[in-house]
Amino acid sequence: MEFAAVALPLALGIIMFGLGLDLTPADFVRVAKQPKAAAVALACQLLLLPAICFGLVLAFQLPPILAVGMLLLAASPGGTTANLYSHLFRGDVALNISLTAINSVIAVITLPVITNLAIAWFRPGDLSVGLQFAKALEVFVIVLAPVALGMVVRAIKPEFARAMDKPVRIASVAILVLVIAGSVASSFDLLASNFLLLGGITTAFCVLSLSVGYIVPRLLKIQKPQAVASAFEVGIHNATLAIVIAQGVLGRPDMSLPAAIYGVLMFPIAALFGLLITRRQAR
Repeated sequence: MEFAAVALPLALGIIMFGLGLDLTPADFVRVAKQPKAAAVALACQLLLLPAICFGLVLAFQLPPILAVGMLLLAASPGGTTANLYSHLFRGDVALNISLTAINSVIAVITLPVITNLAIAWFRPGDLSVGLQFAKALEVFVIVLAPVALGMVVRAIKPEFARAMDKPVRIASVAILVLVIAGSVASSFDLLASNFLLLGGITTAFCVLSLSVGYIVPRLLKIQKPQAVASAFEVGIHNATLAIVIAQGVLGRPDMSLPAAIYGVLMFPIAALFGLLITRRQAR
């Protein structure tokens, strides 16, 4: 995960700037005027996912410390990489960025609540999690600042912004491939030694998160671009945040194992999911 911790913020900053070139203030006004998609995605993220994760933990019979680690992952807000996947697979990027910002603020409260409830239920030791304002601020800086800069450039140089659309998408794919390869390479030993124990549950959780984020909005008659955005926002969690809290706040590196394994597997799983729903839309 050292590679991801260093490479992802830089790569995402570049990608978020590129996304800003494709956005206008009107996109965010539209999201505000049509709040149903955002409300449904947040409900899936904050209510359904912890319940789904709790059921998976019981079904897989994880040890208490790893069970809490899974719930910590489920309580983490959507990862900033969700914006990239939504951009690549024609989701509503403005909705993604809005959800990332909103969810990061809400998670300051919901993450400690869900994690502390998991600690009380599974009793892995005398642990507790406090509010995480610094991490919410970090997400804002990584996501909003480059996007705002890209939107300013679009307003000043609209021809440049239009010309950069295809190159940005190509560069985004290249960066994504490099991130996946780097994450697997840097965490190969961790992935290999814990895959039998945690590979199944983290894969199932990722697939279910993406599916819930897409299917629930579609059942509620939300348009496909918004459903795609919801799928990636709900399905791609901030694994780095979960690792930092497990290791830095709780002092339990073993609790970070579910997030570490998930952080490697979520990239290819999300890419395959995006290809699947894109092909369905084409048909």
